[in-house]
Amino acid sequence: MPFEHFSLEHLISQYGVLAVFLGAAFEGETAVFLGGVFAHRHFMSWWEAATAAAIGSFAADQAWFFAGRYANRLALVQRFLKTDAAQKVSQLLEAHPTGFILAFRFIYGMRTVSPIAIGLSSVPALRFVILNFIAAVVWAVLITSIGYLFGNAVEMLFGRLKLHLHMLIAIAAIAVILTALAYLIRRQMRGGSVTR
Repeated sequence: MPFEHFSLEHLISQYGVLAVFLGAAFEGETAVFLGGVFAHRHFMSWWEAATAAAIGSFAADQAWFFAGRYANRLALVQRFLKTDAAQKVSQLLEAHPTGFILAFRFIYGMRTVSPIAIGLSSVPALRFVILNFIAAVVWAVLITSIGYLFGNAVEMLFGRLKLHLHMLIAIAAIAVILTALAYLIRRQMRGGSVTR
């Protein structure tokens, strides 16, 4: 097999949709953002990237929900439930059940523990399925679109770069954005706990 078949471009064109699906399920925003960048570079269409992201996110969160509901004795589930994030999830879920289910995937650090905690709660499974589907679609469309627009912005500022440079700029931007968001969210949560 010729060496060019092992190029990054070839791998993304062959497995990009699967990578976005798995990334959305197990990692989160970075993979979905890069899916938007890949769509901008025409390795896949934007709707393929967004659909893969929505299905991956929805499927993973459903699996965690059912783990919380039906397999809560598993060591993995018990470990998640002992974290500080799990206690915060319980408080937010009790105060705003619908709003929290729609928003948890947008809250840094609560992506995995939230559906487990919701599974342990009295929230009906059908209600979670519907709200989880809505939230997964909105999240996937938003993050993929941001990646797509970011790809356009990089091209406008720097011209058409080689793919690896484009990806390095995208990953650096994600790191800066996620660090800033994590800082702001932690600050907000500390402020909320102080005022109570």
